[in-house]
Amino acid sequence: MAFVGLTVGAGFATGQEVIQYFVSFGMNGIWGAVLAGIVMTIAGSVILQVGSYFLADEHRMVFRNVAHPIVSRFLDLSVTLTLFAVGFVMLAGAGSNLEQQFGLPAWAGALIMTGVVLAAGMLDVEKVSQVIGALTPLIIVAVLFAFVYTLINMPADTSHLSEIAKGADSPVSPWILSALNYNGLALLLGVSMSLVIGGNYSSPKEAGIGGLMGGALYTVMLIIAAITLYLNIETVQDSDVPMLELMNNINPTLGVIMAIIIFFMIFNTAIGMFYALGKRLTASTDKSFRPVFVVVTLIGYGISFVGFETLMTYVYPVIGYIGMVMIVVMIAWWLRSRARISLESKRRDRIHELAYNREHEDEEYTAEDRKELRKLVGESNIEDKELHKTITDEVKSELPDESMESPAKPES
Repeated sequence: MAFVGLTVGAGFATGQEVIQYFVSFGMNGIWGAVLAGIVMTIAGSVILQVGSYFLADEHRMVFRNVAHPIVSRFLDLSVTLTLFAVGFVMLAGAGSNLEQQFGLPAWAGALIMTGVVLAAGMLDVEKVSQVIGALTPLIIVAVLFAFVYTLINMPADTSHLSEIAKGADSPVSPWILSALNYNGLALLLGVSMSLVIGGNYSSPKEAGIGGLMGGALYTVMLIIAAITLYLNIETVQDSDVPMLELMNNINPTLGVIMAIIIFFMIFNTAIGMFYALGKRLTASTDKSFRPVFVVVTLIGYGISFVGFETLMTYVYPVIGYIGMVMIVVMIAWWLRSRARISLESKRRDRIHELAYNREHEDEEYTAEDRKELRKLVGESNIEDKELHKTITDEVKSELPDESMESPAKPES
């Protein structure tokens, strides 16, 4: 679900990304959503598995291991620039959201979001984001509701919708390239956290399965959103925030609720982007974080005056193409290293089993097991202490409370 939360972000919630990248191609755009979902499932699974293989706690060490030094530095710089670019697009999106629903000037809505982001940046951002991140299921519920409502009230004749949909602007064409560009955009935006999420799993196999499941859910949501907006294109075609327009068309009260959900989704993305950027730019010293965070956020506010739809049209495709390069690099390394990853996954599963037996008083754990455990840990691609700590922590979290209170069997 964490991987889905990363990819089903604020842009997805507004519906503008779905209109530009998929619906604008008519029925072909629906097939584009299917293609994008398949690629997202495969690439997402690979990224999570690679993160697990390296027990990643940040993206740079992974890039250094899977790519040429020049490519690695390029991807690292691209991730940093993406944080800033998506940050100021989110501020513009907040302006469009509040303007469309409540009639506020776009600059005022963006200013309100900027103020909220600056205030939150001075607090415990992780706790704030966890609370707001709980709204992700609400977006899923809202999209499902709109989909069901649309199907129930679907017009008898939909033959004219494709031509209307093609009237919407698309930043990338043809539809196949647009779908792949969207994958690049979503994955470059989420790669840092996706690698860290994967790094929380000692088993690459389990991380990969989690990626497949998350990707499958994402695919379903993307296709549903694309079909919903396609069938309602006559209503939403001129809107900066199509999902909000659709909800208002169903019921004004739902529109207000949706505007609030979208605002908080945008906030969650914006604070994540600017906070991570501030930390990235002040990695050598935390003392300068706050002034740097304030400056980059205010610069982002200034750029947001260009407008939400305009920024998406020109900024997102560039990010998408760079993301496509990253996807190729990651999948190419994974294909070359499948045998190593598979062997390491089996090794860690056995280490996990032995560690569980060692910590669990009711399981048999012999001197031969101790010898085997040390041998397997020594053969891993991860430092002995780091791997030992990671798997021991996993095992202890799986043990019943009474086992936690009992002393573990001695290692030697």
